[in-house]
This record gives sequence, C-alpha cells and structure tokens, in this order.
Amino acid sequence: MFAGLANTSVQAGNPLNAEESDPKRLDWMTGFPPPPEKLIMQPESDFFSFPKLRWTVCHIRELMPTKLVSRGIGPSVPLEYEIDDGIDAVTFKPMGGGKPMTWKESLSANYTDGILIIHKGRVVYEKFFGCLDEMGKHAAMSMTKSITGLLAEILVVEGRLDDTVKVSSIIPELKDSAFGSATVRQVMDMTTALDYSEDYSDPKADIWVYSKAASPLPKPRGYEGPNGYFEYLQTVKQDGVHGEAFGYRTINTDALGWIISRVTGKDLAHLLSERIWSRMGTEQDGYMTVDAKGTPFAGGGLSAGLRDLGRLGLLMLNCGKINGQRLFPKEVMENIRAGGDKKAFAKAGYKTLKGGSYRSMWWLFHNNHGAFAARGVHGQTIYVDPTAEMVIVRFASFPTAKNAQIDPTSLPAYQAVAKYLMKE
Repeated sequence: MFAGLANTSVQAGNPLNAEESDPKRLDWMTGFPPPPEKLIMQPESDFFSFPKLRWTVCHIRELMPTKLVSRGIGPSVPLEYEIDDGIDAVTFKPMGGGKPMTWKESLSANYTDGILIIHKGRVVYEKFFGCLDEMGKHAAMSMTKSITGLLAEILVVEGRLDDTVKVSSIIPELKDSAFGSATVRQVMDMTTALDYSEDYSDPKADIWVYSKAASPLPKPRGYEGPNGYFEYLQTVKQDGVHGEAFGYRTINTDALGWIISRVTGKDLAHLLSERIWSRMGTEQDGYMTVDAKGTPFAGGGLSAGLRDLGRLGLLMLNCGKINGQRLFPKEVMENIRAGGDKKAFAKAGYKTLKGGSYRSMWWLFHNNHGAFAARGVHGQTIYVDPTAEMVIVRFASFPTAKNAQIDPTSLPAYQAVAKYLMKE
C-alpha cells in the first residue's frame, strides 16, 4: 500500500466485476480536459478507492512525486518467447472447495491487469488488461519490500551490513524508538515487536498517521506531527519482545531502507538502479514515490513494467545470474530460500499461507516445489517456482487490499500451471 494515501479507501461493497470496472470502459481521465465526473485527482479525489484504483495503479507518477530508477543507457536484452496457448485451459480447484476454474477464468476473477509466465527462460504466456499495455508501468505495491530485502541481503553477504547488530548502532536517531533495540535481521524478517496497527479497514489505525507523515503534499495548517518516513519511524514504540513473532508491518521496510542508505550512502532508488535495474537488460526505467523530503518509499513505492519484473524473477530463479552475468552471490538466494522462523510466522495466523515463513522480505511457501514470492496488496505477485523453472508475474487491481481474498484462486492456479509446464 502507498503511504501518503490517508484519505483513500481500499474497501468496496458489491464491486463491479473486472469487465465492468475496466478503466477504459469507465472512461477515467478521458477528454481534453476530462469532464468533472471522470477526473481522478490529488488530493481532492479518493483516487485509490475502487474502481478508480484500476486507473490509478498505472498512473502513480501523475498523482505523486517520484524518483527515477534508471535502466541506464545501454540496449535492453530481449526476452525469448515460445507462447503456449494451452495454458488458458489449465484447470484447478480453488482453496476451500468450490467449482473447478480455468486459468483464464482466474485472471478475470482476480482483476488482472498484466500477467507474464516464464518457463525455462522463455516467455510462454503474456497478456495485458485494463490500464496496462506493454509500454505501461504498474504499481508494484509491497513487492517493493522484497526488492528492498534483496538489496539488504546482498549487503549482508558482501559483508557490508551486519544483520546481527542493533539498529541503533547504524541509525542512532532510532535509539529511543522500538527499532533501536531490534537487530537488523529482526527488521529484515519482520519479527520486531512494534506498537503499530496496519489494519486498513480501521480509520483509527496507525497506518493512517504514518500515511499523513509520509505524504509528499504540503501538511495542512496546524499539523504538528512527523514529516517524512524517517521522522515517523522515530516515534514508533515497542510492544512485546523482538524476535518472538512475525508481524507484517510496512514500517519495517522503511527502517530497512534507512539502514541500507546509511550503510551505502545512496538512496534506495539510486542503489536499485546501480545494483540491479541497469544490469538486468531491462526495457524501461522504473520509478519510486517519495515523501516530502525526497526519501523513496522502500515499503511500496515502485512502479515498473511487467517484463522487467519478469527479469527480476529470472534473476531470483537463477540465483543472481541473468544474461550470462552474475549480479550478486548465489549465497544471497541460499539465505532467502532457507526461509525464516516458521513458528514465529505461524503466530500471524495466515490461513492461506500455513506452513510458510518470511525471510529478507520474501514470502516462502515451503511447498514441495520450494516456491517463494514477492507479494503486494490488490494482487501483485512475483511467484518463483524453482522446481518447475517457472516465474509468474501478475499485476492486478482487486477491489480490496488483502491477498487472503485472492489466494484461494491464485496459489492453486500457479501450482496447476507449474505442473502443466513440467509435463511439456
């Protein structure tokens, strides 16, 4: 979720289906100028409420300031294609029962904006819907966290970041906050004990105070709260004992972004470009939203092209190698794929992710294929299946934020496609 959206709603009652809510069909922002009823604006419009969000996810930089994640000036490295038309007919059973569903049906059910499947290094499936086309970029949401975690893990393996030290030893400004007494690894694996609620359905949750602080817009008259991600982090108090339980809280990633920037002397957008984006053969620049002080949003601010996130998935699948080049040591992926503390993760009570864990801001399923993923609200996914040599990237704009509503018709679908491809 994007910090800075305190006055928006991600909930919807009896929403339009994917076809009915298609932003092209609803004519959002069409005309010169668009008529008032078709405008999506900042800050007057609730631009992240459904169905407006189906337009917004492809147009973030028209609403908020951003920083470039440069692909550099060299040529891109084309992906190889071998389209398999049989994937649409792959059938699976949703979690919890219900009628069998085809892969094609699941795309509409989950409000898919873009879907890419790579198998054995070749694109076997690619489709665009809604606001997205091959030239567009889409909000990655909390998949940004996994990229931030990847950068941190690279620094750990390279010996530039000690994940056993207290955060306060790197960021003295956080000494009196909950983060100060946590280790870097506890931040990376989100086992910090924070007095912080990220329940988007609760208008009094801490997420909305955080969002006001993170907003890049001028603060309203009389505002006396923190300004920016880093100032907010200094106000967070501890609740419990660090290391005992997994708790998914975006502010962990913002703290990690601060740690990474302090260690490297570079902001996250610059470092991502330098270490990953400009070296993958990407087709397009990415961009990251920023707060009022220009700090990139480490917890959810990236927007990028579908194929370029496919390249990132290939990089993870191939343990740091892409296009014949090694971008980071294989030990990085060994550490991530080893997974986190399953007992700590189980305390979070995820019904669709039983037996899973969380490590370096990647979700580990611990299924028989060793699959792992980057995940973001409203259905964003980079799903990596090492056994099937498969990467799936999905951009979506599901009406409600929580992936628990999407997983029952997504995770079984991914597994069914993996089995289908392995038989080829």
